[in-house]
Amino acid sequence: QVQLVESGGGLVQAGESLRLSCAASGRTFSTYAMGWFRQAPGKEREFVAAIRWSGYRTSYADSVKGRFTISRDNAKSTVYLQMNSLKPEDTAVYYCAVRIAGRVSTEEREYDSWGQGTQVTVSS
Repeated sequence: QVQLVESGGGLVQAGESLRLSCAASGRTFSTYAMGWFRQAPGKEREFVAAIRWSGYRTSYADSVKGRFTISRDNAKSTVYLQMNSLKPEDTAVYYCAVRIAGRVSTEEREYDSWGQGTQVTVSS
């Protein structure tokens, strides 16, 4: 099973930026698709962004398009989520997840392993 560890969360003001990182264990990281999801208090977990194993295909939720960028460094077995122009409604626990199948998916149920989450809080 792939182990995932997120980092980079914190408290920022609206308009500021954060970069989340997710380090993965396993020798075949470069063959996995990776995704970021988030869960705000009292709400269901929702898709944020995903990237294909090659890095050549990405997908974003409409709410973050143009502000967030997902990327990966297969040599470091790490996926990143650069979050710019943060808004209070971006406040949530952010989770990274791995999809062994390798293709991008927006569906939570299609991901195989999850990290423990990192808190992002955006104040107005």
